[in-house]
Amino acid sequence: MQTHDARYVARSPTLINLTRLLLLGVLIHFGFGVLLTLSVDEAHYVLYAAKPDWSYFDHPPMVGWIQWPLVAAGAPDSVIRLIPQALWLVSSLLARQLAMRLFDQRAPEPASVVSQTLNRDTVGLWAVGLVLLAPVIHVLAVGLLPDSLLMVWVLLLMTLTLNLASADAQQRQWPQWFALGALLGLAGLSKYTAVLPALAVLVTLLAARGVRVLLTSGPWFAAILALILISPVLVWNAQNEWISFAYQLKHGSGGTWQAKRLAAFIGIQLVAYGPLLFLGGYLATRQIIQARQWLYAGLLLFFFIPFVVTGLMSGGGGSLPHWTAPAWLAMTPFAALALAQRWASGRKALILAFIRAQVVICLIAFAALFFVGVPGLSAEHPLARKNPLADLWGWDQAGLRARELASTHDLKSLSVRNWTLGSRLAWYARPLPVHVLDSRFDQFDLWFGDIAPGSDSLFVNWSQVKYDLPTKPGEFESCRLIGTFEAKRFERHISRFDFFHCRHWGSTSGNTQ
Repeated sequence: MQTHDARYVARSPTLINLTRLLLLGVLIHFGFGVLLTLSVDEAHYVLYAAKPDWSYFDHPPMVGWIQWPLVAAGAPDSVIRLIPQALWLVSSLLARQLAMRLFDQRAPEPASVVSQTLNRDTVGLWAVGLVLLAPVIHVLAVGLLPDSLLMVWVLLLMTLTLNLASADAQQRQWPQWFALGALLGLAGLSKYTAVLPALAVLVTLLAARGVRVLLTSGPWFAAILALILISPVLVWNAQNEWISFAYQLKHGSGGTWQAKRLAAFIGIQLVAYGPLLFLGGYLATRQIIQARQWLYAGLLLFFFIPFVVTGLMSGGGGSLPHWTAPAWLAMTPFAALALAQRWASGRKALILAFIRAQVVICLIAFAALFFVGVPGLSAEHPLARKNPLADLWGWDQAGLRARELASTHDLKSLSVRNWTLGSRLAWYARPLPVHVLDSRFDQFDLWFGDIAPGSDSLFVNWSQVKYDLPTKPGEFESCRLIGTFEAKRFERHISRFDFFHCRHWGSTSGNTQ
């Protein structure tokens, strides 16, 4: 009884710190979820839920399906954003659980400072801390993107792969294969790049159990189940000339490959996820290779395959920082164990410096989000005129203003030059259709079709990404300014929305009034 009490007393500070870290993350995400309007991608995906379908032009449907109940119930943005917040919490706990499992299964160590002071709960705490200190992970915790879902599926796939690769996996083979097929299907319904962790599963199992694993029925059952689950995506694409696959291939190929773009990608990743994860990933990879722990090396493929593929795509200009978030979550348990061991052995200086650096990066990012830029700048300052954070402010009020003006002037649609402007307006000014006046075919064409010849529309321009008025031959006959809206934060100018009554689409001549 005394031993049990002693363990409880020893563990309780770690569990208290775990609760504090998780609560801090929850409060940060909830606060910004209430404060900020939807980002361009967020609004696009919540429109998936408002317009449910079997799949969509640019992504599979899961990101819309999971939001559909709340959207159908008329929930506000702050409530809809509880979904990515819950996914962040689940991802953090899964990373913690996997880190503790790696600690339990590590190679025996001689009696040392590490073995005397390090325990599984501390390693799990390091995993949660790494997630909390990664700046871009907070973006996915506030705004629901396909990568927010994929973070959960990847960690669960890693756990299942570890189970199936273990010597005793035969004892519970069918439930494990069923779960694997279900997870692969859910991942495929979330994002097309789910094929990369699926490849990591295959390579790891082949390395651990040999080609003979393919002679058993389990893998084929899992593959068939995954195909059944993703069949809505396949059927929808077959009915729509495989437009999603053509778009993804073109989107991923990018332009001419340049080494400097790859270097920029590495630098952005260093800031986006923090030097501490880089250090922990390096230490973990080195330890695993030196110890020839090939099963764990296989699990590291959940990081290296998508990271290398995304890096190569970045050389052609075809990647975004958050695309590697699931990969970094896959590295987190390994990095947590390596960093915890290094810390317990007394080598703390570099780790502590990186922790402080990441705390500073996060605090600067949070302050910039709260103030929507740099406080005190005049409207004419270059950082104010091209403020990337202005993208998260004022769209709800601009959408309301657009709806009012459209009603007053009896206009049946909104129009913009680019889909990035259209997604927020389509959400906040719903149910008005939004026409994107460009030559590119995208989801807006599927939702709203082409603007009818001879019709009028409310054209919306935004100061941060301003376009010429659509009055060239073949566009509107004329456009007249009928309203404006100034988005402000603490009485400081953030951006300006201009609303134009544009007449007679398809005119052979145009002018601006």
